[in-house]
Amino acid sequence: MDFWSTRLRWHIVHPLWPHAPDTGFDPPDFPTPPMTPEIFIADTDSEIEACFPAFSALRPHLEQAGFLAQVRRQQAQSYRILALREAGTIKSAAGFRTGEFLAWGKVLYIDDLTTLPEARAQGYAGALLDWLIEHARAKDCKAVHLDSGYARHAAHRLYLNKGFRLSSHHFALEFARNES
Repeated sequence: MDFWSTRLRWHIVHPLWPHAPDTGFDPPDFPTPPMTPEIFIADTDSEIEACFPAFSALRPHLEQAGFLAQVRRQQAQSYRILALREAGTIKSAAGFRTGEFLAWGKVLYIDDLTTLPEARAQGYAGALLDWLIEHARAKDCKAVHLDSGYARHAAHRLYLNKGFRLSSHHFALEFARNES
């Protein structure tokens, strides 16, 4: 048998082979593979506003009406938002900034790291942390710092698994609105 006869016979026996002629055979329905999450810096108004549901999960006091203006004010102080979008929805977001401190030198500080409640424990926050750690290295930062609420045990587990260590206590003295 010559090369072409063998190839044609293989097509007939194996109709799903990539270069097979149309045989009328429909392959079975396979589940659609999950979409690959997209990680990006949210810069436009619409991108920032799309992050509000994720941020409000962590910061329930935020109001959607003032969210964009608040972020824009913070951006004047080097604040940026890193977002993870999957299937058209922002599943997780991080607010961060770089700065220099007498105590630490140049660091990347994570102000906020949040994931929609229904999207937790799927690796989204870990993916953002990985991106932020690499970004800090690329910017010649000496470290990545963040604060976390004392009862956020799942978040603590993530940070410890990523190599963070507990290094200090954070104290806050809040003022009544009429005092400030």
